[in-house]
Amino acid sequence: MAYDFEALKARVRDTSYTPGTNALHHISALLLQAQDLTATALGRLTALDNSTCTNTVGSRAGLELLASVVSSSSLAGTDLAHVVLANPYEGAQFADYPTDDESARTVRHGEAIPQTNGHLDDAVHQLDLCAIGCHYLAHGITEALATAQDHKPAPAQQTPGTAAEWAALQQELGGDENVEQLEEGVADGCSPWTCRGEIDASQDAFGLAT
Repeated sequence: MAYDFEALKARVRDTSYTPGTNALHHISALLLQAQDLTATALGRLTALDNSTCTNTVGSRAGLELLASVVSSSSLAGTDLAHVVLANPYEGAQFADYPTDDESARTVRHGEAIPQTNGHLDDAVHQLDLCAIGCHYLAHGITEALATAQDHKPAPAQQTPGTAAEWAALQQELGGDENVEQLEEGVADGCSPWTCRGEIDASQDAFGLAT
């Protein structure tokens, strides 16, 4: 998911539009994509909450982090919706209202542009938090799996129940693929609450950025 959030953040940051119908066309596509990502993040949260991963030490923090991704993604969608609201439209006025001339139209557009740009900046910030959160969560899940593997009893002492629980944990997480979907393509590995800087990404044995 982090890859998708990074891609959408770049599209929002670099979007170019003319106020009016052109802006509605461009922003609508961004808004719909943000809503799709929110639905995806919510689905992942529900899946993790219904899995035995909740028995893993530290899983509550992971659930809360993924919930924050859902929230930030939803807020990004709201910011984009505010752009739609602030956008000046060119429909005909009621009969009793004066018709806009070119100077009035220019004023309306001039007043709208700072508002729409501000909402776009807010959406970029929220999408940045989403990408960072996905990276941080995937790193935590990978560490939890590695820790569980390291502490797994030797084969001669291992009970069937322990082996089955480990296999179930891997199955419920969907293996490396779902972890990669949270992580892939994100260069920033810090928590949204600790930093917002950039770091160099590299691939570890799990195929994740570190």
